[in-house]
Amino acid sequence: MAFKGGYAGKLLYVDLTKEKIEKVPLDEDLAKKYIGGAGLAAKLLFDLIPKGIDPLSPSNVLGFFVGPLTGTLFPQASRYTVAAKNPLTNAWGEAHSAGFWGPELKLAGYDGIIFTGKAKRPVYLYIDNEEVEICSAKGLWGMKTFEAMDKVTQIHNDPQIESVAIGPAGENLVRFAGIFTRNGRVAARSGMGLVMGSKNLKLIAVRGTKGLDVAQPDEYLDSVKAWYDKVLSHPYTEGRVKYGTTELIDMMQSIGRLPTYNMRQGVFDEWENISCDTYRDKYLLRPRADYACIQRCGRFVSVATGPYKCLGKGPEYECLSALGSRCGNSNLASIIYIHHLCDEYGMDSIGTGSVIAWAMECYEKGILTEEDTGGLAFNWGDHELIVRLVEMITKREGIGDLLAEGSYRAAKRLGRGMEYVMHVKGQDIASQEPRAQKSMGLAAATASRGADHLYAFPVLDEGEVFAKEIRQWYGTEYLPEIGERLSPKNKGFMVFHNENYSVLIESLGVCKYGTMVPPALYYEDIIRAIEVTMGWKFSERELKKVGERIVNLNRLFNVREGITRKDDSLPERLTKEPAPLGIPKGQVVELDTMLDEYYQYRGWDKKTGRPTKKKLKELGLEEEAKKL
Repeated sequence: MAFKGGYAGKLLYVDLTKEKIEKVPLDEDLAKKYIGGAGLAAKLLFDLIPKGIDPLSPSNVLGFFVGPLTGTLFPQASRYTVAAKNPLTNAWGEAHSAGFWGPELKLAGYDGIIFTGKAKRPVYLYIDNEEVEICSAKGLWGMKTFEAMDKVTQIHNDPQIESVAIGPAGENLVRFAGIFTRNGRVAARSGMGLVMGSKNLKLIAVRGTKGLDVAQPDEYLDSVKAWYDKVLSHPYTEGRVKYGTTELIDMMQSIGRLPTYNMRQGVFDEWENISCDTYRDKYLLRPRADYACIQRCGRFVSVATGPYKCLGKGPEYECLSALGSRCGNSNLASIIYIHHLCDEYGMDSIGTGSVIAWAMECYEKGILTEEDTGGLAFNWGDHELIVRLVEMITKREGIGDLLAEGSYRAAKRLGRGMEYVMHVKGQDIASQEPRAQKSMGLAAATASRGADHLYAFPVLDEGEVFAKEIRQWYGTEYLPEIGERLSPKNKGFMVFHNENYSVLIESLGVCKYGTMVPPALYYEDIIRAIEVTMGWKFSERELKKVGERIVNLNRLFNVREGITRKDDSLPERLTKEPAPLGIPKGQVVELDTMLDEYYQYRGWDKKTGRPTKKKLKELGLEEEAKKL
């Protein structure tokens, strides 16, 4: 049936084993129940992925999904979600990215692509509106990410093709391989590039020239102006435009949340060498934007001279911390260059920095020796070593073969060093030191894809700048504790609330910047966007239930794979060792207390972490529960 607006109305099913392509209409009832993006991924892959399969087997299913706002004029409406069983956690896997590929897929006429099986040889998928073809990637396999994408535009003689691709890291089955767009955005986490490589799928090239309807065109542009005005007038936006996410180096240092020396502490003595002003003054060329982006958090940079000479997309906060403070590295030019290498080879910079930081601490403690490392000294801050290790990890050469497994699996294979792995469920914690902000600790522990701050993205307790939104989002019942970073009280409610909203945002296909930080746009704006774009009327309560349904379905996937409360954990470094420095000095994460409160709001059993039958019935998930 025809949708009024927002949706393309079709899904592509691609069987790589049989080289069969099928176009299937998107069911409107399914769309209303799960919206799109992360929601559609949750539902369709829960049904398609068998219990207990190896994430690297042909039985794993890899899905790419855009939301109904992707490709529209809603602020930052550029996002797509890619999902599969996670090869890092053996549970739910999901990653997100911006750029221009998602809108291009929508304009080609598709709301998602579902890949099953495994190609007999390296292939790529080519989409030109109704034309869809599985092509040989013989000449592309082995190429770096951007090299391969540029080559495809030459093959098809169309420079406007948008692509997502893996690099040599994905081909060589590096556990933390990512999927990259032409403008350098990356679906980085959960090893989705590894899953893509395991299927012999190099690249997805898309060209779309179809139009996109909205349900209420006469009212649409007035709504767009109102949304843009809200984002641009928020006091937080000015700094984001000026510095991008690099401003977070300064903020996180000030509150003791900047992971340093493998998360041993949250302050870095040499932070000024990688600060936002140093970055801007020495290397910034100009900000850069994704589709429909008005905050322009991306950076174009240039290292003009020296051994780290490079030009292109610059690192953002997570990378600056992962390859910088986390490894004790204050050489900013080297961080920019290493980030450039990670992009070209196709690796998640968080996973890269985390495993190297783990190895550095193990070397310091005598757990890794030069006999293990092939004679390499793993000293803190050695940027030349980090450059060398990126190459070795990509090619799985020497110690790089061990590190390519990620810190959790490397420690398991080694048989030692697990106490220094900063992970949840096998996935490395991102650049957020949770002893300085308790909500971040709970968010990382409960996130469906393993350690992840973005699944809940609890940022409103970072500082006074969000005092107004604290009251709007959570009411006054939970004040003042919910707004206090170092208090564990009411953080269960905060993470419960934020997860429901966050997965809704990812299902719509828009960015969390503008909707969550700054929190300029909220449920009333989402309700209006759905009405003028799709012609549907949702109440705030109904939208909250959509988000809650998606979170619970992600949890059901994990329960089916054996995840219980014991897996919603944090390393003992964070729960038992007091922070040694900065504002959070003496603090630990009181995880058990926060988990009890979180499970209570979720309607999950406090002992097991399983959703209750009552909650699943309330959310219309009875049939899915039967599949456990």
